[in-house]
Amino acid sequence: ENFFLSNFSPSPVQYCSLAFETVEHAYQAAKIDPANDASGCLRKAIADAETPGQAKRMGRLIQIRDGWENLKDEVMKQLLIQKFRDSDLRDKLMSTRPKYLVEGNNWGDRYWGCVRVNNKWVGQNKLGKLLMDIREGVIRG
Repeated sequence: ENFFLSNFSPSPVQYCSLAFETVEHAYQAAKIDPANDASGCLRKAIADAETPGQAKRMGRLIQIRDGWENLKDEVMKQLLIQKFRDSDLRDKLMSTRPKYLVEGNNWGDRYWGCVRVNNKWVGQNKLGKLLMDIREGVIRG
């Protein structure tokens, strides 16, 4: 029902003049320093990954650009803004009001999401918070 909120859901976005099928594809490609990929071959390879899971696995193998920790939140925000410019997706996001959105997961991501510990969500839930900020108009695109 809420898969559309996932970065793995189909939602064309652009990054560095390349088209990506999902936010996950683009986010993984954004980890690459453009100076180390002047031809765009690495970013293109991630864009061409068959699935967002494959793109994520590829993103784990690349050399992450200097300063990524300071850039990643803004990159994610910009990609989500693009995603929810689509009127159908925006309407679906708006329909989640007033729910608190949690990127719950079982793979241990406590930065973008939360994991269950003793029946409570534990984590920073950065993705959920960005989605709610976009939904409430705190972030405009």
